[in-house]
Amino acid sequence: MPKKKEKINLPKLIIITGLSGSGLSSATNAFEDLGYFCVDNLPISILPTFARLLLPNEEDAIAIEKAALVINIRERHFLAEFPGEMKKLRGKNLDPYIVFFEASDEVLHRRFSETRRPHPADKGKGLREAIIEERNEMEKVRQAADLIIDTSEHTVHTLRRLVVQKFSESEEGTPLTIQIVSFGHKYGVPREVDLLFDVRHLPNPYFDKKLKDFPGTEPKVIEFLEKHDEVHETIRRFVDLLEYLLPLYKREGKSYLTIGVGCTGGRHRSVMVANRIGEKLEADKYNVAVMHRDIIK
Repeated sequence: MPKKKEKINLPKLIIITGLSGSGLSSATNAFEDLGYFCVDNLPISILPTFARLLLPNEEDAIAIEKAALVINIRERHFLAEFPGEMKKLRGKNLDPYIVFFEASDEVLHRRFSETRRPHPADKGKGLREAIIEERNEMEKVRQAADLIIDTSEHTVHTLRRLVVQKFSESEEGTPLTIQIVSFGHKYGVPREVDLLFDVRHLPNPYFDKKLKDFPGTEPKVIEFLEKHDEVHETIRRFVDLLEYLLPLYKREGKSYLTIGVGCTGGRHRSVMVANRIGEKLEADKYNVAVMHRDIIK
């Protein structure tokens, strides 16, 4: 498990700006996952009014703890008013942290060609000229940035990871929430399952008349299953696999993961195994919830 880093003072107000097609939307989603109140394409004239919500006084009923605002060339007064508005914010003891996103001309051209979206700076001279023109117009904003991120080599997932690493209080970023669902194959596989484990190969308490009517949470059923080495070995191998996979899922920005554990009827083996897996992952400090879908059927 990754170690938490020391708590740092994170920016209260982040201005997200940069070149069109450089990943502003993907970055905004990452900031939203980190708990920032995000606004896309905010008119710069409204910025001072919005900033009041970050500096509450006795008259303010609503306060925002931290915000990330996307302001770029689509807002027609942006280039002319940006320097002055930043100066006003600093005068109010609200120091905006400016993050500028960019990419190479070739990458931007490819991204716009693939999406077939019009470039906001295109004035009829073609995409390549629009990219060059916007880069030139945004140079002064780039020079004022606190952080410049080149997304040329990034995917959506790696860009999110980078934002989380830089603006999260811990290197883990947003927590990975895991739900483990036990179920019976005879009633169908849950549709939301990301990973599926089948335990129909394990000894079945259903065929023991003394255990048939008890669920997998019953001590007698648990004792029956724990007598078999293959039960312990199956759980161990499942947990080993998950301990390998979960950090990789988290690295790619997955916030929720559902693990299905199925047996025939969903009352005995899958229930016991799901509970054991949940206990192991909780011991690894994961946020885990276990649900038994078919335990009362």
